[in-house]
Amino acid sequence: MSYRHIEVRPVAGALGAEVHGVDLSGAVNADTVAEMRKAFLEHLVIFFRGQTLTPQRQLEVAGWFGAPMAYPQLKGLPECPMVTAVIKRENERVNFGGVWHSDTTYLERPPMASMLYAVTIPPFGGDTMWANQYLAYETLSDGLKKTLDGMYAHNTSTKAEVSKTREDRLKEAGVELKPLLGRHPVVRTHPETGKKALFVNCAHTSHFEGWTEAESTPLLQYLYAHQVKPEFTVRFRWEVGSIAFWDNRCAQHNPINDYHGYLRVMHRVTLEGDVPA
Repeated sequence: MSYRHIEVRPVAGALGAEVHGVDLSGAVNADTVAEMRKAFLEHLVIFFRGQTLTPQRQLEVAGWFGAPMAYPQLKGLPECPMVTAVIKRENERVNFGGVWHSDTTYLERPPMASMLYAVTIPPFGGDTMWANQYLAYETLSDGLKKTLDGMYAHNTSTKAEVSKTREDRLKEAGVELKPLLGRHPVVRTHPETGKKALFVNCAHTSHFEGWTEAESTPLLQYLYAHQVKPEFTVRFRWEVGSIAFWDNRCAQHNPINDYHGYLRVMHRVTLEGDVPA
């Protein structure tokens, strides 16, 4: 795909590209925004470096691509409530959302996308990985595709492995963790590209509809391992002022927890999605 207003540099074979030639803190015309959206749909996650954004400006930039939404069960910044701080402090051992996942698939309408902006980063570590769920589906056998097509899975906000990654932030906010439940196709069709993507994840998916959890576990465990194979992934090294903007409908992500003893602060905006189909 050719671009006239931005430079797009792929950074991995499966997904991910850096976008250059745009200062998001200044005026950006509609043609440039349209090209950034094309890059986002083509590469599933796009990265920007060297940006300087206030929370309000980050919210405005994210709003070019969709409607910002409040992150469930967490409070936003006092000065900009639709922007959520994602923090791991020096004394903490567990990071927020530190498992492979698609965001909040326990909602009826999971987010379309998220935009993360690096405020404070550790001197090493703290990278984030993404995995292409189009490829995860496309590389399944025809027989397994036939089995999964038309199936539904149940998702919950209270799976133990991911719940523990939110405990510190929930306590700070004085929020009681309440179970949220969502039912979605195991294979969803992207509403803009028309491509099929695998849409289960180890953080939130509990079982297939009509199956017990015990019956579901072997197949889900196979899918969880398959969908994050190294050849489906990209790994991004953060710098202060870096931005990642990813498509939650077809990409999973995993923040790597390898920087104990150091502070990491990110600002996040989440965009409203549709009902998966």
